[in-house]
Amino acid sequence: MFLFSKLVWVFGQPLSLAFFLTVLGFLALAFRLRKSALLLSGLGAAVLFATLYTTAGNYLLQGLENRFPKPAQDPDSLQCMIVLGGAFENEVNTARHGIEFNAAADRFIETLRLAQKFPQSRILISGGDGSISGHYEGDAAASARFFPLFGVARERLVEETTSRTTFENATNTKDLLATNGLSKCLLITSGYHMPRSVGIFRKLGIDVVPWPTDFRTDGEVHLGLDFTQPSLNAQNTATAVREWFGLVGYYLAGRTSELYPK
Repeated sequence: MFLFSKLVWVFGQPLSLAFFLTVLGFLALAFRLRKSALLLSGLGAAVLFATLYTTAGNYLLQGLENRFPKPAQDPDSLQCMIVLGGAFENEVNTARHGIEFNAAADRFIETLRLAQKFPQSRILISGGDGSISGHYEGDAAASARFFPLFGVARERLVEETTSRTTFENATNTKDLLATNGLSKCLLITSGYHMPRSVGIFRKLGIDVVPWPTDFRTDGEVHLGLDFTQPSLNAQNTATAVREWFGLVGYYLAGRTSELYPK
């Protein structure tokens, strides 16, 4: 399942899809299938245009982020937090032995803020090496270096180092919560990633409080054209499409409680 999902995404992400449709169009033209060539090339161009020059991806991303609004205030008390991996540049950190973040760094910045405010709380970091090769350290390993730098003792950390997917995050976390006597934890992950994450945790009977962070949209996106930031549009479109692939795939596989949790 893990390898299959990786391969599906290699060919299914918007820019790859546009490229392969264009290649198929050229092949159809080579075999003198003129109508098929025009159709495939036209579809490729349409996907590319929508990805680069419209707000479609941001609009999809906004819908995912709005499913679980962040609470207006911090909790009165806090026993534990679960932070899902995906925020560290694991290839770079493995090679350079540093602490480099990607765009999802807010997951760990928010966790650090809460850890400092609630010094009695425990932090369960769920994240192994999600690469196909499996040669890199995961988020849990990098976290063991990150949190102590800011006064959070490593004894407060519960490190889940083997998960490669969101489903494995949840299944491995369930065992660790029971072992450490933890319950009713905050679930900290990116806003767009929260619907699928909550769906999986609910399906496994894990009681969590959604605590979204790392928002990529302002919440006021409307469908339309946008020629000002094609690279960012492409990135956000890919993020939204990938998350919807995950929502549909996990639902069909029976891994989430519903198709679009809220």
